[in-house]
Amino acid sequence: MGLQAYQQTAQRTESPRALEYRLFGQVTRALIAASQSDPKDFGTRIDALGWNRQMWATLATTCSDPGNGLPVAMRASIISLSLFVSRHTSEVMKGDEDFETLIDINKMIMQGLGGAGTEAVPA
Repeated sequence: MGLQAYQQTAQRTESPRALEYRLFGQVTRALIAASQSDPKDFGTRIDALGWNRQMWATLATTCSDPGNGLPVAMRASIISLSLFVSRHTSEVMKGDEDFETLIDINKMIMQGLGGAGTEAVPA
């Protein structure tokens, strides 16, 4: 019961930036696990890739909203990255590419969200 109360309080007090960082960490850990799984374990691989693609699609949708407070150039960059992630994900699903590029992109975004000295993928 105490752990649940702590988690609920942490979620209510977490900044949007910290929430995004945590989400990127969870998705990136899933990608890493999928990249290390048996290539025949399609479920694990597709679940992680789908989760990552969905996260990026949501970011692109949010950035396409004219009311979004981010600078236009940054929003455009995020939308472009989202399109690249979607295309690269398709290539990974076909077996023509590996997970590393997707993992690296997520880690770079996490570094930007977390600031200098932040671990790329939190435990």
